[in-house]
Amino acid sequence: MATIKTVIFDFDGVIADSVGIKTRAFAYLFRDYPQSVRDEVVKYHLENGGKSRYVKFKYYCENILKKEYNDEIGEKLAAEFSEFVFEEVVRCPYIKGAIEFIETNHEKYLFFIVSGTPDGEIKAIAEKRGISKYFKEILGTPAKKNEWVGYILHKYNLLPDETVFIGDAYDDYKGAVENGCRFIGVNSGGHNPFEKLKIDFLVGDLSDIHEKIRTL
Repeated sequence: MATIKTVIFDFDGVIADSVGIKTRAFAYLFRDYPQSVRDEVVKYHLENGGKSRYVKFKYYCENILKKEYNDEIGEKLAAEFSEFVFEEVVRCPYIKGAIEFIETNHEKYLFFIVSGTPDGEIKAIAEKRGISKYFKEILGTPAKKNEWVGYILHKYNLLPDETVFIGDAYDDYKGAVENGCRFIGVNSGGHNPFEKLKIDFLVGDLSDIHEKIRTL
């Protein structure tokens, strides 16, 4: 059994208790539409955690609103979304146990963040929260999570079986397994996307995450 040397974190719902903020933001974008539309928007968001907000915008326009989608629409929605969430995500609490584990163990493991948030925005959020110093790299969209995990393994010459991804979405799981890494699922928001998947552990928060990692 390999010893874990590298930990890759998702951000929303894993480090920061921010999933609810993003959920409210997606509903807010479509505030002028009927409640049934907002319900569909929220449902798709919760079932597709980890995906880029642009992927979600395209889906909402084409499949729920039945309207044409283009880059101009995407950028307009993205600007409004970012304005809604940025300061709230900067200020929101940490998932239980997350910051304690990160502060205590950042010299023991190589830490990375791989997020579905746009790259510049997730870097700025981590910087404003004062946690950038704990991570080797902080990476966001448009690159997909499986691409970023592969990039990390290759760039730093890391072994997949010595690497664990901690995430709360199917895209996090996919990013791990497609690269041969271990995976710990976090079910902090009540929606569990891992019910039918084989994962190493499922946790509600990060209060005993170090013990889980040590047993991998």
